[in-house]
Amino acid sequence: MKLLVTGGAGFIGSNFIHYILKSYPEDKVVNLDALTYAGNLENLKDVENNPNYQFVHGDIMDSLLVEELIRDVDVVVHFAAESHVDRSILDSDSFVRTNVNGTLNLLEIAKNSGNKRFHHISTDEVFGSLNIGDPAFNENTHYDPRSPYSASKASSDHLVRSYFHTHNLPVTISNCSNNYGPFQFPEKLIPFFITSLMEGRKLPVYGTGENIRDWLHVKDHCRAIDKIIREGKIGDTYCIGGGAEKTNLEITHKILELMEFDDTNIEYVPDRKGHDKRYAVDFSKIKSELAWEPSVSFEDGIKETVEWYKNNIQWLTNIKTGEYRNYGDHHLNNKHTKIG
Repeated sequence: MKLLVTGGAGFIGSNFIHYILKSYPEDKVVNLDALTYAGNLENLKDVENNPNYQFVHGDIMDSLLVEELIRDVDVVVHFAAESHVDRSILDSDSFVRTNVNGTLNLLEIAKNSGNKRFHHISTDEVFGSLNIGDPAFNENTHYDPRSPYSASKASSDHLVRSYFHTHNLPVTISNCSNNYGPFQFPEKLIPFFITSLMEGRKLPVYGTGENIRDWLHVKDHCRAIDKIIREGKIGDTYCIGGGAEKTNLEITHKILELMEFDDTNIEYVPDRKGHDKRYAVDFSKIKSELAWEPSVSFEDGIKETVEWYKNNIQWLTNIKTGEYRNYGDHHLNNKHTKIG
């Protein structure tokens, strides 16, 4: 199989590329990434010389480039997205451009290129917010996005589904819970708290820290996507959860414990605008149909994640200083990977 992975230099995309190249040595992967602020080619340093891997620097809005790449692949795995809620509150335009218009461009070209198999990565945030005691989100939950980020992802989900019904494009969608693990950009909660402690800063907890999220290790997410691509029912959606609901305060205390700090390192700050109370994901459909369930417990996963960041200080330093962008520029200049 030959896969076009959009946004493959990001957190989940790069982990997915590592997973595919390791699990399927005969598969080929083309990684299309615009290398915006969260795109980091250092995430893929270990595979950059793999003959079955190709990096292409480009934008999913570049129709000529996308047409050239899609023509020669079997499946499009669409990760590319703006994904940080706080950034979407400050600047919504880029979220609509990438998440809505970019997805539409990919769908249109996939349709015009022989109806290519298309898998769309989405989020549980499109379903809105749950109260304590509410049943978890599932594939039939009504959409109720609460932030510009989740609204843009909800829009892209609807577009993907429309191309299945209108054009018979062979699509699948997955809506996942909060991911964590190696290579996550340090603006997100878990790596932000880990790196803050490493740098001697307090941990800013929104409100009272009672907001609840379901946590999914990125390796489990990659396994689920692979299952859906190869065995999923065309036209269907699959919810992927980690079975690990935790309050933000529980996460904070766990990181403090693992890094041997005390509660005096917590700083409570004003709550985020429109902060969703609770997310939880019912993954019973993918479990029953595709025999997938989480394999990494939160206890093991968070320990592994803390150790990964502690052992990859240079990776973190390069992000903090911006040096990771220079690595990308050097890679492009020397590998001749820019097309178009």
